[in-house]
Parts: sequence; C-alpha cells; structure tokens
Amino acid sequence: MAKKKKKPGIVNPIRLDTFDKDKNIQVIIETPKGSRNKYAWDTEQQVFALKKVLPEGMVFPHDFGFIPSTEGEDGDPIDVLVLMDQSVFTGCLVKSRLVGVIEGKQTQKGKTVRNDRLLAVAESSHTHSEILSIEDLNKDLLREIEKFLVNYHSNDGAEFEVLACKGPDSAAKCLKNGRD
Repeated sequence: MAKKKKKPGIVNPIRLDTFDKDKNIQVIIETPKGSRNKYAWDTEQQVFALKKVLPEGMVFPHDFGFIPSTEGEDGDPIDVLVLMDQSVFTGCLVKSRLVGVIEGKQTQKGKTVRNDRLLAVAESSHTHSEILSIEDLNKDLLREIEKFLVNYHSNDGAEFEVLACKGPDSAAKCLKNGRD
C-alpha cells in the first residue's frame, strides 16, 4: 500500500497581507467575544488549536486576534481586540481600522517584554461606527479591558502592567514597528 502524502492544514493566516486593498488592517480572529476557550494558531500543524480555558466566570470581552505579517516583541503576531456588533468564529478575517493601543509590559519567569494590544473597530460595525479613536471609547469600557488583560495574564503566573492608552497614531506606529 502506497504511503499517503501528508497534506497541510488550512492556509497559514500569519502570512496574509497586513492590509487589504482599501488600506484597512486585516485581523484574524483567534478567540471570539464571550468565550472561555483561548484559541491560537498552531504553526506546526497549520490549524487553530485550543490553548487554554479561562476560569469559570471569565470570558473574552471582545473578539481577540492578530494582525498577519507582523511580529511583536514577544515573538508572536501583534495582538488586537476588535470591537464589533456580534462575535465571529475562530479563523474569520475581519477588516478593521485602528483606534488605539493599550501599551503594556508583561513579566513572566523573571523576563519582561512589551506586549501591547491594539484596539480596532470592524469596518462593518454599526454599533461602533463612530469610534475613530480610543478617546471616543467609554472610559469604563477601557478600564474593563485593562483589568481583563491584567487578570488574564495573572492566571498564567504572569504580571501585566498597563503603561498607557494611546490613540490611532500610536497604534499605527506600533503596527509599523511590528512589520519592520
């Protein structure tokens, strides 16, 4: 019997273009809003895999994903939280616009790295269509996102410290640095 050639999984979303033809950023959603399950792209097997499960009562406050063809200081593609009307499925491509960045540093096992989180709005969103900058966000919502990031990392024995929240120009600079 002939040995079957191993076929790869789905197309590697990490290698997609950062921008679409209209200059919107392209975001690949890993974890949908409201999920306790954290999914991540497994580069070896070319699939989205379950990475961990959050504690009871803790869920992702917004769709969480990454921007293709980028790399943050932590070695992973740049993370982004996307505000949209309804959550989407893991692996979905969402065309978005940057509205800000939560600058942060993460310390784990004595090693500290920057781990900024970009904030974006889905271009197709009705509810968040008027949000152009982090300044347009409700301050309580922003504070809740910051607390989620701190608590999310503490579950893994890491410390996450919010350094600053900045607007779309700083987010674009962070994105540019991650593409260079």
